[in-house]
Amino acid sequence: MLANAGSSFMIAVIIPTLNEAELLPETLSCVRANNAACEMLVVDGGSGDETVRLAEAGGARVIHSPKRQRAFQMNLGAQQARSDIFLFLHADTWIGPNALQQIEKTFDQPGLVGGGFARRFQGASAVLRVTCRIGECRSRLLGWFFGDQGIFARRSAFERVGGFRELPLFEDLDFCRRLSRLGSLTTLRPPIVSSSRRFDARGSLLTTLSDVWLTTRYLCGADPVKLAAEARQAGQSETSGKAGGLKS
Repeated sequence: MLANAGSSFMIAVIIPTLNEAELLPETLSCVRANNAACEMLVVDGGSGDETVRLAEAGGARVIHSPKRQRAFQMNLGAQQARSDIFLFLHADTWIGPNALQQIEKTFDQPGLVGGGFARRFQGASAVLRVTCRIGECRSRLLGWFFGDQGIFARRSAFERVGGFRELPLFEDLDFCRRLSRLGSLTTLRPPIVSSSRRFDARGSLLTTLSDVWLTTRYLCGADPVKLAAEARQAGQSETSGKAGGLKS
């Protein structure tokens, strides 16, 4: 539960999971490599594989969620955390060895309420490299982050906006847009690394174009529930833990 920490908790690393035995151990190892006080909370949505055992073996406190939904799981983790700063991390996303220290230091800035990281994909194609550059510009200009960018926030700000809305899609973007009304958000580098597995089935170009189309419709007022149903039909799972949501 504690990674290289003293007596107090500083950052809560909250990871929603569902059948993430393959990639979760590396995610936790990357967190433990940070020389910062933290607690690791894995909020599991009912995995049928070795996720829970591996989470406990990796030093995380496991919270069993009664609901299999990423936004609900992240809110549950925040409720049970003891820290003043939250980092919401996908189970297939790996932070660098100084990421937690960067987050702590960046909160020295007055008026800062949260942020996220620039991101790159593991073994990324040229298309994904371009989308990552565009995504970083979006984050810096608008303060909009997707979940695989490692969204972080002060506990006080998280609670003021009411946490994540229980949307089946775009709960991360919705949260950041509401959070930005309280203060500034920052984009940190170097990038964190996210698995590109979600792009394997249909290819990076087709999946990215679909992501952009869904995001555009959401920003124009489309119902996230209907959009999530379309994403499922297209093979883009929005289930918590399984890379869920969009990575554009």
